[in-house]
Amino acid sequence: MKYIVKSKIETRALAEKFASKLKNGDIVCLNGDLGAGKTTFTQFVFSALGVKDSVNSPTFSILKIYQGDKFKLNHFDTYRITVEEAIEAGFDEILEDQNGITFIEWSENISSLIPSKHIDVNIKMIDENSREFEIKYE
Repeated sequence: MKYIVKSKIETRALAEKFASKLKNGDIVCLNGDLGAGKTTFTQFVFSALGVKDSVNSPTFSILKIYQGDKFKLNHFDTYRITVEEAIEAGFDEILEDQNGITFIEWSENISSLIPSKHIDVNIKMIDENSREFEIKYE
């Protein structure tokens, strides 16, 4: 499905709708250019799932783990790592964990590790405020 959002308010509404469909074991792959809104979308989803902590991109730490109302939420940023480094960091073990939901920014960088069953969220910048979200359930 494709969605056009024209503000952060509309992005939050889409994120809340998306969050309501998530379940344990889901893997969400977020792709888009720098500044497209991957982290912003993740922040809104995590907020909708009850995360009280500040959510920011784990670019340098690679992984951050949050607790929501019902789910443990793993947040990866694989912008700066290789497949080998992801394996060393235990990425494959977390993907097998059915007791949480995993969000992966820049998932195309480690595509060989992504299970066939996942959710793709592709984000394209239209202009400063507008984005196109394409959500595909694989």
